[in-house]
Amino acid sequence: MIFKWLVGIHIILFAVTAFFTVNPWYFLMLSIAQILFVPLTLQLIIKVKLRIYYFVLPAIFSVVVLQVTNETSFDIALAFLYLLFTLAIAIYGFGRFLQRGFAYLEEFSIDVGLMYLFLGGIWFFAFEVGIDTSFSPMLTWLTAIHFHYSSFLLPIFVGFVGRVYKHKSYRVFTSIILVSPLIVAAGITFSPWLELMAVLLYIIGIYGFIVIAFKIPFKGLLQKSLVLISFSALCITIIFSLLYAVGNAFGVFQVSIAFMLKFHGFLNCLLFGLGGVIGWSIWTPAPSYEKWNFPISHIRGKFVIGEQILERNKGTETYNGLVDNMDIYVNKKNVKPGIIDFYENTKQYQLFSEVHWHTWFKPFATVYGVISQKIQQLNLPYSSRKMEMIGDIIAVEDSRYKTRAWLRKIESNVIFVALYSLHEKGEKTYMNIALPLPFSSMIGILELQELNNGNLLLTSRGGYSFDTGIYLSIRKFVFKLPLQEQFLIEELPDGLLNAKHRMKIFAIPFLSINYTIVKK
Repeated sequence: MIFKWLVGIHIILFAVTAFFTVNPWYFLMLSIAQILFVPLTLQLIIKVKLRIYYFVLPAIFSVVVLQVTNETSFDIALAFLYLLFTLAIAIYGFGRFLQRGFAYLEEFSIDVGLMYLFLGGIWFFAFEVGIDTSFSPMLTWLTAIHFHYSSFLLPIFVGFVGRVYKHKSYRVFTSIILVSPLIVAAGITFSPWLELMAVLLYIIGIYGFIVIAFKIPFKGLLQKSLVLISFSALCITIIFSLLYAVGNAFGVFQVSIAFMLKFHGFLNCLLFGLGGVIGWSIWTPAPSYEKWNFPISHIRGKFVIGEQILERNKGTETYNGLVDNMDIYVNKKNVKPGIIDFYENTKQYQLFSEVHWHTWFKPFATVYGVISQKIQQLNLPYSSRKMEMIGDIIAVEDSRYKTRAWLRKIESNVIFVALYSLHEKGEKTYMNIALPLPFSSMIGILELQELNNGNLLLTSRGGYSFDTGIYLSIRKFVFKLPLQEQFLIEELPDGLLNAKHRMKIFAIPFLSINYTIVKK
């Protein structure tokens, strides 16, 4: 009932704006998004909370006044009110992101949509105030409308789809939808060829979602029809965008902005925006994620980690290995004895490492190396030559179970300070590793898997629990990072151990470390 009451208020405000506007009719395509689509979509996410109207109403009234009056001395203040509103929404979206990080792609899509809205607010402010953006006023306004529809509404609708039905291709198409607005903006700014590539990406993502949308188990025929109409409208309008981008890139023919407003803009507004908002208002799927509940190390570093972190948190027990008994993780009979012995008697082994940064990541590794040498943590060498890692296993006082630090150095340089512990979830035990960072901690939750050949795999992409992953803990926030890692530990015929450490970011490999492990 409250939501219906709010819908009525927004419809009345837009009707007043449409009737009394002093601007050309096409400016109402942005106004309806600002007055109707954006506030009502927020209510679908926040679940009808009236207190958000402390932010919503001033922003809406500022838009109404700007549309029904000619240029006044208050335009800057009114446009700034709407800009503050979009900033508040972006902060809210970032706060949602900090609760989960890159886990649950459907929720991350909603977070991104909320944060993108601020970019729409910036371009709207630039248009109303007359800031020189190096584009014409019309292109500035069109960029504002772009970030309200394809960058705000579309990612949120995509997130709602993921809450209901997550097809195996959902990750690919969602990633395309989320990155395309930025590529489009870069293409408009720098290159028509980049703009064309962005539109082609959009086509892949949008047409992919049409296929997914037909498989969604909706609550009723009306909602299914409206959501399918919403996504289908994009299938038509994106073709106009393609023709416009092709014209800019090749100069063969030109689709005019006036044509784009009449067809592309009108269809997006009426069918995509209105159909989508009404469709998802009939039934909004609830989020399905749970908050992380695994033990988190309370140990945090300052500006320098290194051995200083151990001096401040040193415990009294002594440990010979990273694990007291490997039975807690695996069936020891199924794993080669040399691997078991390494984990239970780690001090008795020498480690020789070869670090390989992937070519595309080497510029970042160079900059990162300057920082890591200062803080003495995750301080991997740039060179790929074989070097011995020395170190010790030291007990530390931590909030987790039997925590021990594995200190690793190359010569006198500290490379890693990793705090090893464990936690159980159901019938499975996970390796819980914390790496103290300045005023924070990186956490790796690894699942141990026995391989058929007796070797062992440690992976952050486990199959038993969603706990597995790489996280960053800052104060009360624990959010998942877009990092994946795995260790493959093999026992060779000559008794030597070989470990392959592979790391990826957004599923793209960027670091490989090969270890040769020799018993002293």
